[in-house]
Amino acid sequence: MSISTRYVFIVSMDVDPEKEDLFNEVYDTEHVPCLLDVPGVIAVTRLKARDFEVSLGGELKSVPRGETPVYHAIYEIESPEILKSEAWTEAVEHGRWPGEVRPHTRNRRHSLQQVMGK
Repeated sequence: MSISTRYVFIVSMDVDPEKEDLFNEVYDTEHVPCLLDVPGVIAVTRLKARDFEVSLGGELKSVPRGETPVYHAIYEIESPEILKSEAWTEAVEHGRWPGEVRPHTRNRRHSLQQVMGK
């Protein structure tokens, strides 16, 4: 993944296990396409955290996912102003997301990062 913008907005959350299929379906088929229509949103990449092993200092270390949320979405945006635009405000409240999915999410985190060297 090559980031082409100066800013990324990262959204992370967990979802109730019994709503995981609905969460992924709505996120992929409604939420992401709607947000990609917002002027200044360039790309969206979804991620799912997992436990892993890594070799550090000559030792193999197991790294559990821990307390971090399972699901993440990285929104490549042109500027922080997009996050408070009318188009963004409408997009995040569109479709089944606010009523059928958002109530089943928890451990939500939001972060805005400026890409270094851009």
